[in-house]
Amino acid sequence: MSGSADIQLSSELTCPECGHVSAEQMPTDACQWFYQCSGCGAVLKPLPGDCCVYCSYGTVPCPPIQAGTPCCG
Repeated sequence: MSGSADIQLSSELTCPECGHVSAEQMPTDACQWFYQCSGCGAVLKPLPGDCCVYCSYGTVPCPPIQAGTPCCG
């Protein structure tokens, strides 16, 4: 079995504006720098030092970070 079997592709994003939680599939071939909250419409951007919205607001970091490789941020 390869190490990629341990990579989780879903994460729950929590909006810092309204607290809405949404389960989302993470892309494996690109970073997601923006996400629009389906609760309040706020556009989320990564926090300083994070490569994507999943690393900033998700329950699981993005696939490259999980794999221990540099992300595209």
